[in-house]
Amino acid sequence: MKIAIVGAGGVGGYFGALLARSGTDVTFIARGAHLAALQQHGLLIENTEGENIHVPNVKAVENPAAIGPVDLVFLAVKLADSEKTARTLHPLFGPQTCIASFQNSVGKDDILRREFGDPPVMGGVAYISAYIDRPGVIRHVGGLHKLVFGEFDGNRSPRALAFLQACQAAGFDAELTDDIRKKIWEKFVLLVGISGATTTMRKGIGPIRDNPLTRQFLLDLMQETAAVGRAQGVALPENYARDRLEFTHKFPADMTASMTQDLKLGKPLEVMWLSGAVTEMGAQLGVPTPANRAVRDILALYAEGDPKEAAAPKR
Repeated sequence: MKIAIVGAGGVGGYFGALLARSGTDVTFIARGAHLAALQQHGLLIENTEGENIHVPNVKAVENPAAIGPVDLVFLAVKLADSEKTARTLHPLFGPQTCIASFQNSVGKDDILRREFGDPPVMGGVAYISAYIDRPGVIRHVGGLHKLVFGEFDGNRSPRALAFLQACQAAGFDAELTDDIRKKIWEKFVLLVGISGATTTMRKGIGPIRDNPLTRQFLLDLMQETAAVGRAQGVALPENYARDRLEFTHKFPADMTASMTQDLKLGKPLEVMWLSGAVTEMGAQLGVPTPANRAVRDILALYAEGDPKEAAAPKR
């Protein structure tokens, strides 16, 4: 396959590096110092568990028009940049091109459908804790690295099967599902909980799940999100949030959400797409969401970014 990775951060950078290393034709779309580092030194993945991965020669550009049509557009930019970025991606599209978003939202694919129509859009979910540590370097926390994707009609299409084969050759976990909407909501439940808890508390998942009060708050965030999903018609079991709480024990104690890293760096936060979206959907559906409203309101002053936060002295 010929793949364009749009957004070479923790998700796009990590999975794109492994795909490129295995021989898949991958081009990264990036900008600034990160783009310059990719072009000059390649891409380095630093693992907290396992060996580092260096892909010395990667293709990286700033302008999608420099690539031309591809088989798959792998979208992994921050949610706030989705609409603006989507408008720039038309040069990547030929008659058979598909686009899969691996962003953190249940509304992400609606943006793509408005821009490209229904047929090109394939659903995607990424399970990984990774972020740009410095230009050209992605830090991967823990051993989890999985992509889940599929067509919204449940069909095992040739393009989905081709991407599955590429992922398997790259050596990371991959799953082709016949119910991608449910998979997106399953990830959303976990992500809303971990993002909301680790960012408001500024702690790794370990201390949060081990303290009775913070553990309950984490569970509340996920239970509210699951309840909103069920109200939307998604078949999430009643005990799904509690199951996800137990699942967090697979994560290293110091693991945080990428939103926590963004807060530390004074960058804009995705809170309005996560707990904020749960709060809005809950209000529309008559589902109470007090814990998610608390996260949204606590982080509201940081939602657009706060450079002074990044400059504050570390204790």
